[in-house]
Amino acid sequence: MITDPKIGRTVIAKRVALELKDGDIVNLGIGIPTLVANYIPSNVTVFFQSENGILGMGPAPEPGYEHPNLNNAGGNPVTFLPGAVVFDSAVSFGLIRGGHVDITVLGGLQVDEEGHLANWMIPGKLIPGMGGAMDLVTGAKKVIVAMTHTEKGGTPKIVKKCSLPLTSVRRVDLIVTDMAVIEVTQKGLLLKEVAPETTVEEVLKFTEARLIVPEKVPTMPISL
Repeated sequence: MITDPKIGRTVIAKRVALELKDGDIVNLGIGIPTLVANYIPSNVTVFFQSENGILGMGPAPEPGYEHPNLNNAGGNPVTFLPGAVVFDSAVSFGLIRGGHVDITVLGGLQVDEEGHLANWMIPGKLIPGMGGAMDLVTGAKKVIVAMTHTEKGGTPKIVKKCSLPLTSVRRVDLIVTDMAVIEVTQKGLLLKEVAPETTVEEVLKFTEARLIVPEKVPTMPISL
């Protein structure tokens, strides 16, 4: 299994990037999801949308080239691609709630056996903002959760039942972690791939929820 957190985050971002198709409108949550923009294949053009009113974001700027007025919904500096447009939050959430976002990639605190996501609050701790996760999980055509497989102490984040408040009643579609790719199906959570240097046994050890495990589970088609 991968023990370097930085490599783990890169693995997640690279694998999620393979899910994006030419012409997709994609919303990236804060944290690990923002890294996905750095690994889009050169032959694929996607349009990144941000809740604060941007369509057409590019990769993160090189150090020293940040612009104080160009930020994503998380307040991080971004770049614009040719043809990018800006608009107000009402239009931005109209895109989301109207079903015009093809894919959203969000971080997660927990995902349970039924595919429900909890990612917006921990009771008793400060909540910096509600964000757009509830709208995105409900309105986007496809929801991908990009998160570490466990907490820092090794506690599983893919659990039988979420103990934290749910983000939405809608199930997510795909979970990508630093250990595995798991699809949410009508029959349960299907283990589709394991990360490089990771075994199926290690995935099962650090997953509380029941997984459907095929006879052969391939390794993610990415390089470290």
